[in-house]
Amino acid sequence: MSLNSANPEAAIQTLKLSKCYHLYQHPKDRLKQFLWPHRWWGSRQYYRELWALRDIDLMVMPGEVIGIVGQNGSGKSTLLQLICGTLTPTHGEVQVIGRVAALLELGAGFNPEFTGRENVLMSAAIMGLSQSEIDDRIEDIIDFSGVRDFIDQPVKTYSSGMYVRLAFSVAINVDPNILVIDEALSVGDGAFARKSFSRIMQMRDAGKTILFCSHSLFQVESLCARAIWINQGKIVLDGESAQVVSAYQAFLDKSMLNPASEASIATSTSALNRKHAAGNAYLEKVKLQVNNINTQHAIITSGQSNIMIWVSFASDPLLPCPNVAMTLQTKDGRTITSAATWEDKFSVQRTSAGSGQICLRLDQLPLLKGEYLINIYLLCERGLHLYDSAEGVAALQVKQTGRLQGYFSIPHQWENNNITTHNDQDC
Repeated sequence: MSLNSANPEAAIQTLKLSKCYHLYQHPKDRLKQFLWPHRWWGSRQYYRELWALRDIDLMVMPGEVIGIVGQNGSGKSTLLQLICGTLTPTHGEVQVIGRVAALLELGAGFNPEFTGRENVLMSAAIMGLSQSEIDDRIEDIIDFSGVRDFIDQPVKTYSSGMYVRLAFSVAINVDPNILVIDEALSVGDGAFARKSFSRIMQMRDAGKTILFCSHSLFQVESLCARAIWINQGKIVLDGESAQVVSAYQAFLDKSMLNPASEASIATSTSALNRKHAAGNAYLEKVKLQVNNINTQHAIITSGQSNIMIWVSFASDPLLPCPNVAMTLQTKDGRTITSAATWEDKFSVQRTSAGSGQICLRLDQLPLLKGEYLINIYLLCERGLHLYDSAEGVAALQVKQTGRLQGYFSIPHQWENNNITTHNDQDC
């Protein structure tokens, strides 16, 4: 079978797509391999093979938004580069229909000696825009990037954030059919990242095909209807994003080697109260109260203790009011539950200066015995872009009287003949 007989309506198709890299121990081995490339001539192989991808079959229909997850070195970036045409496959085929705009590694495609304006003109031309189309869009590109004051300076003088802002601005303003994003937005500043995600969602709603590669499983699940998990160059799971994210998170939990420690609590706490830039938001203080006693490391009793988590934040008042989320995590890094203002349709209030304080109540917390960490997150109005976080900012040590196992005591009942006994506490 070849791609000629595959679905002609697909935006992206790959068939047995594979990529192998040759790794040489010494530079001179490259010359030896070039001079004696064939084994049947009595030569030897001077390299070892590293298969970044193996037999990837993938079909992406127009308008699909697909998240790609996997550990570093799993082959995610290689797959995206093959789709974008910046790499050639060792074996297999790839077919892409439509204009592709890609935001891959930092500054990819930019000439460091050229100015920002010259790189915009060059990149837009490479993506297939005519000169008149470039003239119509160049001012929008510069305005969105926010680097107008430096647009006529060589990009080698740009910071990493400026690189990303200009590259992303080009990518979204050339009206692509397919947008490919590979982690690069994590380099940009908070305000620009928020604006970028808003534009990505606009493109998603407009029916553009998007491939979004990220280590943020929350963003993948929020943005994408479908997700693909790649491990050791092969597709492990391809399906609905919540299902794939859940399976991948379980895999990460099993492979977790470095549990959180007390040091992380001190580090996260000291990260609070830092200064912020305009167009951003940050956490000022997180305070834990257990049975009306202030503490950051509490010893509580399962099903009896009342928890209050006070979260203070500051934000640029010109921004929409941010959202707050909390996760409870085991010491080995497993997230066992969470709460978020946007999920509960709770309207966060703040002052005209942009500051606010909210409280999360957890009454008669039904956690079973063990040690747990509290993480607090400050996110944008959609609950998508992360402004700030305080991970491990407080700890809970839970004691219990019974012998139940697990993380929670759940409401339950036992039935015996016609007598019903209710029990909402530990047995």
